[in-house]
Amino acid sequence: MDSNLGEIVYFHRSKSGLTRNELADIAGVGKTVIFDIENGKETIRFSTLQKVLKALNITIIFTSPLLEVLNEKS
Repeated sequence: MDSNLGEIVYFHRSKSGLTRNELADIAGVGKTVIFDIENGKETIRFSTLQKVLKALNITIIFTSPLLEVLNEKS
């Protein structure tokens, strides 16, 4: 997991005034998940990360020139 993502999660959590436990409860994940994300652990499931990001109102946008080709085929 990119440590910059951990910094983003930490920043949003702290600015929201949430503890790790509170964010974990809101996101429906274990409190160690928040610690792991904030510390750059690389084995976090994407679906788990999505729950945490959603709880913090953070959106991930994927961009790629190949996505245009894929979208044209759809």
